[in-house]
Amino acid sequence: MVEVLEDIPLDIKPEEIIRSLRLRKPNPQIAEMVNELVKASAPLARPKALYKISYVEKRDGDILEIDGVKFSSRVLRINLNDLNRVFPYVTTCGRELDGIQISEGDLLKSFCLEAIKMSALRAAIAYLAEYLQKKYALPKIARMNPGSLEDWPITEQGPLFSLLGDVEKSIGVTLKPSNLMQPLKSTSGIYFATEVTFESCQLCPREVCSGRRAAYSTEMAEKYRKL
Repeated sequence: MVEVLEDIPLDIKPEEIIRSLRLRKPNPQIAEMVNELVKASAPLARPKALYKISYVEKRDGDILEIDGVKFSSRVLRINLNDLNRVFPYVTTCGRELDGIQISEGDLLKSFCLEAIKMSALRAAIAYLAEYLQKKYALPKIARMNPGSLEDWPITEQGPLFSLLGDVEKSIGVTLKPSNLMQPLKSTSGIYFATEVTFESCQLCPREVCSGRRAAYSTEMAEKYRKL
């Protein structure tokens, strides 16, 4: 059964949005614009999360079957090797912020709005993780996302969404034919219990990545190749 989480606390901090602009020096006009945009966004933003409890039913090499749906990933299979229960999910900043009108060509303001949406998405991700840990008494959890590694490509979004029913009706997130989500500031994946720290970034050698959450580990990458 799918559970939807909607009353997610959100505290948008103007200073964090300004920091994301990486200005060389303080700019009062930009600071005022950011403050006004945050003020307009705060009452509208409705970050959301959706998840369900699923079970790993079969393993065949690097193929996993979860609730009757097949996934192909060596890394995912290794991470779930000794687990039966997992938590597929989708989190989103919500569609409400799309209602804020920005003049065409105002790139700076558009960038700030995207940063605000990202702040809302991060709030949803953090809230869901904490919720799962508390509700299911999980001391430590980790997650994997389709497209975060070559080993688990973004084409696996389709099977993942099929586990979660009508995601658009539940939280307003649609999956496009390109396997990208709308709103763009949304993420999907599988949470799972773990005893060790795991981030997909630890297995990704790409040097330039704004979403990197952990440093690349040659030791860990070699470990997963050998398992």
